[in-house]
Amino acid sequence: MTQLLQQAFERAIELPQEEQDKFARFLLTELESEQRWAELFRHPKSEDLLARLADEALTAHRSGQTQPLDIENL
Repeated sequence: MTQLLQQAFERAIELPQEEQDKFARFLLTELESEQRWAELFRHPKSEDLLARLADEALTAHRSGQTQPLDIENL
């Protein structure tokens, strides 16, 4: 276990039980999501799909259909 992960768990065990469970559910959901994305990217078709999505995004940007991300107003 890395030192940073150890620190996170040490802080988490200080939380009330309900908050610990909420943190655990969040962490497990994130790990499952990462695993699903990794599995999707292993498929040969995903490379073509990502290339097509990138082309669509660039086309939208070049045609003025996008706007800069304003982090302050998310």
